This record gives sequence, structure tokens and C-alpha cells, in this order.
Amino acid sequence: MPGLIKLDGGQVFGLECHAISDGGRFPIEHTGRGADVSPELLLENLPPETVTLAVILEDLDHLIRGFPHWVIWNLPPEARIPGGIPKGGHTPDGAVQGIAYGFHRYAGPKPPRGSTHRYRFTAYALDTALPLGAGASKWRLQRAMKGHILQQASLTASFGL
Repeated sequence: MPGLIKLDGGQVFGLECHAISDGGRFPIEHTGRGADVSPELLLENLPPETVTLAVILEDLDHLIRGFPHWVIWNLPPEARIPGGIPKGGHTPDGAVQGIAYGFHRYAGPKPPRGSTHRYRFTAYALDTALPLGAGASKWRLQRAMKGHILQQASLTASFGL
């Protein structure tokens, strides 16, 4: 399984996506050139002490290294993060979407035509809910997570036309 991190006791915390394989390509529906909907993400061996989850999608090849395309936190500690999370600062399940790509929503890959960029999803298992409002950026989220990350796993894929 891609994006694996070995936990104590031999278990492995992992991130998987049926629509996007690690090292593969984004299907058009999950990009800014298609329907621009977030994919379903699956987590394996979630640490039992997990209180909430956070996910960051970032462009690894943007001029601003790690340019955020999606930041969401205070997701319920479940093994499945549903696809198609609606736009807005707050989701129906109580999660918060911060500012990424100028919006409170998933903003899929959309590199300049003729170029291909790599994008990384990173899922974080946290030991707390984070007291951040929807106006928070990726960098504020990362600061708030310090000292609260139980485990993290990632998946990287590319997109370009």
C-alpha cells in the first residue's frame, strides 16, 4: 500500500485512493480541468487514540513550493474520508476547510497547459480537535498541528495536459 508509515507493534498507517494511485495520474474528474471534486480517501490502521483527521493537498512543482490546493481539518476519525466534500468553510460532519487556492473547498490540480505537476495528499491523525477558524491557511494549520500529530501518510500523483 502506498504512503505507509510503520507504527509501533508492526501496524502500518496508510493512505489510499481508489481513483488515484500513488505515483500515478489524477483522473480528470478530480482536477480543475474536470468536475473538480475531491476523491474518496481511505486510511488503514488509524491509531486508536485519533481524535480528528486533517488532510492537505499541495502542488509540489508550483513556484510557491507546496502551494495548497486543499486544507481540511477536524474530520471525524474514520477510515474513510468521503469524496465530493461540498465547498464552504464548514462541512456537514463538522470539519473545517481553510483557505486553499483562494477558496474554502477542494481545488484540484490545474497546472498551466503544457506542463505536468506533482501533487501530494497528506493525511494526519491528530490527538485533538484544532481551534482554527475557516480563514486559516495551510501554514497556520501546520503550526497548529505541531505536537498533535500521531501519524501521517501521503500519496503523490501527477497531472498535466
